[in-house]
Amino acid sequence: MKNLKIVFSFVLFLLFGLSNAQKFGVVDTEYILSKMPQYKEAEARMNAQIDTWQSELQNLQSEYERKRSAFESEKVLLIGDQLKLREKEVLDLEKNIKTTTSLRFGATGEIAKLRTNLVQPFQDQIWGAIKTMAEKNALGMVLDKTSNNVLFLQKRMDYSDKVLDILLKGSETKEKSKSKK
Repeated sequence: MKNLKIVFSFVLFLLFGLSNAQKFGVVDTEYILSKMPQYKEAEARMNAQIDTWQSELQNLQSEYERKRSAFESEKVLLIGDQLKLREKEVLDLEKNIKTTTSLRFGATGEIAKLRTNLVQPFQDQIWGAIKTMAEKNALGMVLDKTSNNVLFLQKRMDYSDKVLDILLKGSETKEKSKSKK
């Protein structure tokens, strides 16, 4: 009889737990970003800037290699101040390359800041659309497939397209209101 009460209590607890279970959904933020034309444009501008910086760095590197090579071959002919001046010139170029690389391409460099400034507004938009979608679909939790924390997913649980629809409808509404002005 005692075991029957325990089993009955467990079944009731299980049924109550399942009836109050929260729904959840999954979105893929990389997929959403790839479908947003404004993000693609901003990313293209950022990549163009990165290409420019890489080209500048390659030019500095070429100039350094040329001057270092010339210095090494003429070193025996130079004396006193000429030797020190040419050596300083090569060392300054090398230091400039390291500084430029760190400032532009380092962990806290201009590219990292550029990426943050690029992505943040879109993340804010996506967050707002996810919140709207979650409220409309009575979801208790939404996971991001991009962070690779999802091991299995049924397609019907992927709400990425719904979030994208909300974002695209929002941008269409903004463009229509701008064109009316």
